[in-house]
Amino acid sequence: MTARLPQSDPRLAAISIAAMTTPAVCKEQLHSQALRMRFTQQKVWTPELTDETIQSVAYQDPSKRKIAAVLIPLIQNKDQLSVLLTQRAAHLKDHAGQISFPGGRKEDADQDALATAMREAEEEIGLASSCIEPLGHLPDYFTVTGYQVTPVVALVSLQQQLKADAEEVDSIFEVPLDFLMNPANHQVREWDGPRGRRRFYAMPYEDRFIWGATAGMLRNLYHFLNA
Repeated sequence: MTARLPQSDPRLAAISIAAMTTPAVCKEQLHSQALRMRFTQQKVWTPELTDETIQSVAYQDPSKRKIAAVLIPLIQNKDQLSVLLTQRAAHLKDHAGQISFPGGRKEDADQDALATAMREAEEEIGLASSCIEPLGHLPDYFTVTGYQVTPVVALVSLQQQLKADAEEVDSIFEVPLDFLMNPANHQVREWDGPRGRRRFYAMPYEDRFIWGATAGMLRNLYHFLNA
């Protein structure tokens, strides 16, 4: 029987596919200028329809959607780009303790997804808007908790010390972009839950376990860059 997934430890979910066999995004595409160029191009590609999206009430019923946005911050280091991620606080109502991008629910004053993502990034980790160069956004992602999330991709030049808001974020860390854009590091896991069997992506990195919606959005970034 497939392992049941405890909310506190998704590592216990059974691995059905340990690694993908599709090619990695070539390293030449993983630099700032190449990414800027890619977001100006109109290439045909297909986002993945994950089990989470299929089972999401937000996907099935637009009237029940909670509109949100996240920032996918690509940190410009000396030798390579890295993706900034956060470990959410354990006491939060939704996705407690999970690894995620900075982001959250849209507020009335937010003009668009970019405004939501930038506001949340500043509130959660102290990332100033002056450090952010928006590139574009990926297709909306639907979560089982009812959110319709717009992922906003941006280059970030850190000019300050980031500081996690303890009410929302336990820690801040980075993962090399080339690691996340290599399907050899992507797993498919599955569990039996209230809505039936569900598969999800996971991308373990060192002592971090990236999975669920965050991994699903990274898979779409992979497809976008590899188109």
